[in-house]
Amino acid sequence: MVLGNYKTCVAARSTDKEILKGAQDGGIVTQLFAYALEEGIIDGAIVAGPSDEPWKPEPIVATTKAELLAARGTKYNLSPNMSLLKEATRSYGLDRIGIVGTPCQMQAVRKAQLYPIGMRDVPDKVALAIGIFCMENFPYQSIEALVEDHCNVKMESVTKMDIGKGKFWAYTERGAVAQIPLKVTHKYEQPGCHVCLDYVSNLADVSTGSVGTPDGWSTVFVRTKIGDDVWSKASAAGCFETKEIESGKTGLELVTKLATDKITKNQKTLEGRATFGVGKGLRNPYL
Repeated sequence: MVLGNYKTCVAARSTDKEILKGAQDGGIVTQLFAYALEEGIIDGAIVAGPSDEPWKPEPIVATTKAELLAARGTKYNLSPNMSLLKEATRSYGLDRIGIVGTPCQMQAVRKAQLYPIGMRDVPDKVALAIGIFCMENFPYQSIEALVEDHCNVKMESVTKMDIGKGKFWAYTERGAVAQIPLKVTHKYEQPGCHVCLDYVSNLADVSTGSVGTPDGWSTVFVRTKIGDDVWSKASAAGCFETKEIESGKTGLELVTKLATDKITKNQKTLEGRATFGVGKGLRNPYL
């Protein structure tokens, strides 16, 4: 069960050219939230928006499509989206909230729903939780070092970053592409990522990532009843183009391999910590 429970798994991309223009891959998160906003399924979505520093995300509550469009694309450093969950209900007065996050953040959402300590009346207002695939993340200073020192590119000139095919990529506004081997990035990873046993956001309503599909498409796992309801309605409304995900080494098999690799590698970290009393008794909940 390294891929978690799911009802449907497909390759998909948005049919909205405006969304695709600045999307990381298939524009799944932006499109699904835009549809949910339009149909009143959510009142707003907590997403990783832009900040004053280039490529440093800042959580925002998006209540319009324009705000969702401004938050498009992957930022490879953590955006503390959970920190806005209470404020979204209090300051913004939202009753139906969408939230996107990494696997650890999806775990936090579900824990808050089970044990709402200090979050009274908040967890019940999460109407749609979208998770993204994540192998590891980086502090902002690490991203600066990777882009400016290793790729020799200024942060403000970067239009897109990507991780794939064993490399870290930085694309610039003038069309240049810089790349470095992933082995160079490992020492820059956040240590907390090394104890995570979830690659595909098992606890989200819908989870998505680029692995397993061609360029410009995304792999989508529809996991819950809520996710299935929203995804089915959005698909019926023509929001997505879908096709069957491949089962071979470039499709679902690759997703499974990476999910297994993350679990295997990080399980060793957990076992090592247990030998000196840290995290003793932890086990892999996905096997």
